[in-house]
Amino acid sequence: MTTPEAPAARCVVADDERLMREQLRARLAEVWPALEVVAEAKNGTEAVALVEAQRPDLVFLDIRMPGLGGIDAARAITQLPTDEDSADGWCGCEIVFVTAYDEYAVQAFEQGAVDYVLKPAEPERLAVTVARLQQRLVQRRGPVDTPSANPAGLQRLLQQLAAQANPARAPRLRWVQAGVGQSIQMIPVDEVLYFISDEKYTRVQTATLEALIRKPIKELLEELDAEQFWQIHRSTLVNARAVAAVSRDERGRQLVSVKGRPEKLEVSRSFAGLFKGM
Repeated sequence: MTTPEAPAARCVVADDERLMREQLRARLAEVWPALEVVAEAKNGTEAVALVEAQRPDLVFLDIRMPGLGGIDAARAITQLPTDEDSADGWCGCEIVFVTAYDEYAVQAFEQGAVDYVLKPAEPERLAVTVARLQQRLVQRRGPVDTPSANPAGLQRLLQQLAAQANPARAPRLRWVQAGVGQSIQMIPVDEVLYFISDEKYTRVQTATLEALIRKPIKELLEELDAEQFWQIHRSTLVNARAVAAVSRDERGRQLVSVKGRPEKLEVSRSFAGLFKGM
């Protein structure tokens, strides 16, 4: 099972079945005694709120829950604010899906963006997941904070799982209807260099114009092609095809240069793994 050097960690468990939550807690106590379950949720909405409040290292999400399911909860959790400017701040949590459905689990596990546990949780299989999670936590807590999962890969995986769970989901966004001066223009998504949001508006920047829309980053993530638009900050999406270069400033922050634009876009710590080796 685990070794004496297994790192201490905190987690949230989300499952609409009380007996399943109790069983998972018991199994986790066997294979990872240093893991503390700080909260339990009965649905995805509760899970997102508890992760935001508790800021755990891990979250175990049942895929099939009433209301907000595990996949959509995972997508919401990846959008929670993080402590970007604090050396010991919270930079998100590892996501583990708990499911009775192999078709979801295998895809998540093979892509490596998240882990999974099949119901009922068996100690031998859970120990494999625990070993992977412990390794990731050790990496994250090393001298240089290294996100363990590629955020773009995670977003793509969650979009794929969401589409699989909801076949009738709307097709990818191809046009953006935006206000430009006193007029409304239809901007092809392929022409957008980046999106940047503030509290009220999202700026749409192309090579030739700047426009404003009221659609937040969270909604854009659900509608855009994650292969093309990468999230580099909780308020910024950049067109991967428009990235000219990635550099570092004197504080070690990664900055993205976009083709044809003078400004540089900051990459937050949570998404630094997008540009490994820079």
